[in-house]
Amino acid sequence: MTGISSACRVQKGFTLVELMIVVAVIGILAAIAYPSYRDFVRRGNRSDAKTVLLRAAQSLERRFTETNSYAGATIGTGALTDVWGSTTSPEGFYTISLPTLTANTFTLQAVATGTQVDDTACATMQLAHTGAKTPAACW
Repeated sequence: MTGISSACRVQKGFTLVELMIVVAVIGILAAIAYPSYRDFVRRGNRSDAKTVLLRAAQSLERRFTETNSYAGATIGTGALTDVWGSTTSPEGFYTISLPTLTANTFTLQAVATGTQVDDTACATMQLAHTGAKTPAACW
């Protein structure tokens, strides 16, 4: 009675086929979920551009109130005329610039950098003195 027949043995563990099925299912789920996750992350990072553009615009408006002109405003130079202290956004996903600046008008621009470059639809976001935000779908 010391030996157990092979017909009575209980199978333990997984077969290679069962393991490969589990790996395939996980692979399919990951292939569907990861691109969707990256899209949500990119859209969430757009708030970095929105924040810096709105804050810099607020500083420009404050400057206009004080000097009656937007002219001479700078970004990231370290001068007293800076409306934003750096050429990058707070989280570092965008580079900020003032492509259009006159005494009565301005356009602020945020250009995606680093991993945010993959956000092709909103790689460049702009805010004008009139409050116009482009591209509209990104705001």
